[in-house]
Amino acid sequence: MYSSFVPPRQVRIGDAAAFVGTTPRAIRHYHEIGLLPEPERGGDGRRRYSYEDMIRLLWIRKTADAAIALDDIRDAFADTASAGADSDHDIAGVLERLEETLVAQEAELRRQRTAVRRMRTEGSRMGLLSDLATSRLTNLPEGSVRRADLDSLLVTERIFGPLGAALQATRFIALATHSDLREESDRVDAAEEALDDTVAVDDPRVAQVAAERHAFEEVLQAVIEDSDLAQSDDALLDSWDASHPVTADEGEGEAGRSSGRGQGSMSAFEATGKMPYDFSPARIRCMELAGEIAAHESPA
Repeated sequence: MYSSFVPPRQVRIGDAAAFVGTTPRAIRHYHEIGLLPEPERGGDGRRRYSYEDMIRLLWIRKTADAAIALDDIRDAFADTASAGADSDHDIAGVLERLEETLVAQEAELRRQRTAVRRMRTEGSRMGLLSDLATSRLTNLPEGSVRRADLDSLLVTERIFGPLGAALQATRFIALATHSDLREESDRVDAAEEALDDTVAVDDPRVAQVAAERHAFEEVLQAVIEDSDLAQSDDALLDSWDASHPVTADEGEGEAGRSSGRGQGSMSAFEATGKMPYDFSPARIRCMELAGEIAAHESPA
């Protein structure tokens, strides 16, 4: 005796969701993100789902259960369709593209884990710097490189790239290994900070502190030149040149050679208008005067 049951040619969204094991809301989301084409509606204005729609829904549910992102599933289906794959090979094509996506995500996850592990090993601030900058500071006594030093290097690396920060690290190495320099640096820094908004730009203290800043920088540079730090900088530049040859588009010149800026970096001029510093007019004038003194005393 034959069964009198006749399966429906199409089903409503509620029946489709119940069969697949999801919800009508989820299916509507599939339509919104382009994962499942919107089916035609019946005379009552409701969506109707065919056998092929149900197969696609089952595919979506299976791959989503494997913790694969819906956007990746959508892209895999789209790539297979655009490639004109034969229907017998659709499954293999989708799975191949999903695997390629997962491999790329796995590589990115390894990169992220390596970066986080490095940050934890080096310390929160030290680990934020590039290997090139960090490598110059790792052998210094613990605590000799201060938080403000690392923050300054972080800003420099954002503007001038890893090489710029690695070269600036020379300054903090000298301060960390010469207690008298560090003490004088703290004194001059404090004098500059005292030039707040209550001090007029033409106050005699502004010129005095500018002269003290210039004198300190001269002493610091002499210490660097007399030590092996200057040789280390030269070796660093030579190594950078060897591993980063200048192309025709980049042009020649010291500025192009030593910046080491990466993608998304900016010029010092651009950075000046974007990085906030709470400096008073008197302190800014002090910096200008120190620069003028240095320029005046520089050999022609």
